[in-house]
Amino acid sequence: MPNLIASVQFLSAIEEAMSKLQKTYDRSRISLYIQVASVMRQRIESNHWKAGQKISTLVELEKEFQVARVTVRQAIEVLREEGLLHCQQGRGTFVADKTLNRHWVKLATDWNVLIASIRENVPKRIKVANPPAFPKLTEGEGKLAPSYVFLSSLQFKNDQPFGVVSVHLADHIYQRDEQAFAEHPALSVLAELKGIKVQHAHQTVIIGSANPETADLLKIALGAPTAECRCVVIDSSGVAIYVADISYRSDAIKLHIDLFAGSRSRSRGSADNLANERNPPPHDKNATRSARLRLLSS
Repeated sequence: MPNLIASVQFLSAIEEAMSKLQKTYDRSRISLYIQVASVMRQRIESNHWKAGQKISTLVELEKEFQVARVTVRQAIEVLREEGLLHCQQGRGTFVADKTLNRHWVKLATDWNVLIASIRENVPKRIKVANPPAFPKLTEGEGKLAPSYVFLSSLQFKNDQPFGVVSVHLADHIYQRDEQAFAEHPALSVLAELKGIKVQHAHQTVIIGSANPETADLLKIALGAPTAECRCVVIDSSGVAIYVADISYRSDAIKLHIDLFAGSRSRSRGSADNLANERNPPPHDKNATRSARLRLLSS
C-alpha cells in the first residue's frame, strides 16, 4: 500500500510539472523550438554543459521539454548553426570545444565611449519606401526640427547582421556633410561637426520581439527576443537633431553599468575634504597679518 501511494504521488508530481511546462509554452508566441534552443543555449553559456561535453540524447531532451522529437532536432540545428553544438554520427551531440563570445556588443552608457564604439562601423544602407517624415517624440526628447532626413542601415559582424538602425537626422545637420553621413554612422559624424552644442543626449533600452521585417533582416525567428535601443540627441536650442531606433539581436547584446561611475568623483572630493580636515594646511602668519591689516583699513 505505501508503494502504491508513493507511485501515485510521483505520477501526480510529473503531471503537475508537465502542466506547468505546457502553460509556459502556451504563454509565449515564440516557436517551441526557439524556446527549447534558448534553454539549451543558457546551459552552454552558464557552463552547465561544458565545452566538449556530450549533451542529453534526443529521447531525454524530448521527455524533459515535453515536445516532439522534430522540435528538439530544430533546436539543436539552431545551436549548431551558431557554432555552440556539433553532431557526430553514431556518437551524439557535443558542446563545441571553443564557443563564441556572442554577447560582444556592449551598449555604451557614456557619450565618448558610444562614439568610439561605432566610429569604425561601416553601415550597409537600406532603401525604405515611404519613410516617416518626422520622428515621434515623447516627453523629454526635445522639439522637432523643421525637416529631417531618414537613414536606414544594417550593422554586420563577420558577415552576420546584428542590428537594424533607423535614424531621423535634422536636415540642416545632414546638409553639412552629406557624403560622410552616407558612408559612416550618422552619430559619429555628428559628433565631429564643429559648432554644434549638444545640450542633452540619452539612450534607452527595452526588451522587444522581432517583427516580420526585423526578423527577415537579422535572420532570426519571428517573435525572437530583441534589444530595442532608442538614442536621442538634443542641441542647445532644444531641438532633437538625431533620433535613432535600433533593433539588436538579443544574443549579441551585453549591458555593463559601472554603478560607482557617477559617485566616484564625488567620493574623491569628499575624501580630499576629509583629509584637509584631519591635516589642515600649515598656518601662515603673514597671511593672517595681511588679513588683519585689510580689516583695519576697511
